[in-house]
Amino acid sequence: MRIGEVADAVGINPKTIRYYEDIGLLPVPERTPAGYRDYTTADIDRLIFIKTAQRLGFSLAEVAEILAFRERGQRPCAYVLDALSRQVGDLDRRITELQDLRAELVALKAQADSLPRDDACYCTVIEHAAVTHSTTEP
Repeated sequence: MRIGEVADAVGINPKTIRYYEDIGLLPVPERTPAGYRDYTTADIDRLIFIKTAQRLGFSLAEVAEILAFRERGQRPCAYVLDALSRQVGDLDRRITELQDLRAELVALKAQADSLPRDDACYCTVIEHAAVTHSTTEP
C-alpha cells in the first residue's frame, strides 16, 4: 500500500508518516520496484496505535518507549499506568490553574466598569490588573 493510501486510511498527513519513520516510531517500509514505499496492514495498525496514544495525551517519546517494550517482548502496562497517573496529576494542576484564572478574570471584569477611561494608556483594564498583581506579589 502506498503512503497516500495509508495516510488516508489512518487520517494523517503523509509527511507525518515520513517523520515517524525518521524518528523510529515506524519501521522503514520495503520499496516497490518503482521505488515507492510499500506499507502493510501492520504499519497501519501501528500508526493507529500511535495516533490513539497521542490522543490520550502520550508524547512521542512515551509512545516510543511503549513500542520499545513490545519490541523487547515485554508488557508496557506498568509504564503506561505510571504515565497515565502523571497525566491525571498534570490535568488536576491545570484545572486548578484555570479555575484560579477564571476567578481572577471574573473579578477583573467586575472591576472594569468602574475604572476610568484613559486614552493615554493601552488598556486601563489590563494596566490595572498589572498594577494590582505587582502589589500583591511578595
